[in-house]
Amino acid sequence: MKIKVQAKTPAKVRQLVFNLLDVFQKIGIPLDDTDRRVERMAKACLAVGKIKKSFAEAISEENDSFVRTRDIITFAVQNYGENISPGSYDDIRRKDLRLLVEAGVVINSSSKENQATNNPSRGYALGKSFVELLYSYGSQEWNLRLSAYLKEAQSLKEELEHKRNLMIVPVTLPDGKQISLSYGEHNDLQKAIIEKFLPLFGFGAEVLYVGDTKEKFLHMDEKVLKEIRFFVLEHDELPDVVAYSHEKNLLYLIEAYHSTGEWNEIRVRKVKRKLKESGCTADVVFFTAFETKNAFKQKAKDIAWETEVWIAESPEHLVHFNGYKFLDIHK
Repeated sequence: MKIKVQAKTPAKVRQLVFNLLDVFQKIGIPLDDTDRRVERMAKACLAVGKIKKSFAEAISEENDSFVRTRDIITFAVQNYGENISPGSYDDIRRKDLRLLVEAGVVINSSSKENQATNNPSRGYALGKSFVELLYSYGSQEWNLRLSAYLKEAQSLKEELEHKRNLMIVPVTLPDGKQISLSYGEHNDLQKAIIEKFLPLFGFGAEVLYVGDTKEKFLHMDEKVLKEIRFFVLEHDELPDVVAYSHEKNLLYLIEAYHSTGEWNEIRVRKVKRKLKESGCTADVVFFTAFETKNAFKQKAKDIAWETEVWIAESPEHLVHFNGYKFLDIHK
């Protein structure tokens, strides 16, 4: 499986990531997230096994070689061309390693018997069976090893699909229509945009498009999009939510920032050019939505001028980056 990886990733590591994702697919680990999130998961797994050039280097729990989340960050920065903040160790645990721990691919030492909480070796290691599977990748033994591994471990994909069906995010659109987003922090923010932001600042806007990590075109009103001559939706240019106010002839292009996706100068210029080429008849306002003020602070320097920011934890307020257009509308 190939995805778009960070440009600074060495060629050898890039191939290791692709091969590891192939293994993940074969053993049933869901890979239906963004390319960046999937890349982070793969690199975290490689770092836990201290793999630099080949799966043959992989070290398992048998060697009692447990690494801390901070060590994983350091290893990834030094060997994988990553630029991860040292303070992001909680993301390693909650996001990058969560599925792998649930699948038994990665072992958390706190789950092992007789492991003291103050043990300096406390951390993460690759499971013995998974390392043996990696050793056989690309060899004649691969199919036999894979069959044995799958018999030993229940497919995480089936288990998680069941859980996800129970943990969908229900969303009510302004017209009362119900849609369901897959479970995740990013989609929780999209729900807040639709159910909290638009009623406050949308001037009766209807939702013309909303995507989901599992279904990119979950909801789309092609009729109205064509009426206002919006450009053909392309994957790289899709904002998370597109809404339109007939009252103000105002088109909202809204990004739900999670780990990427803010409206920066380059993206705004690109989309404005596309809108001009298509002859869009609506006035356009760009919004970047954040879950918290802290998340906003981390990206504030990258937000483009003449755009707006909405923060879910302070829903009745907006941050204007010299956005005269939206201010004028409210006068």
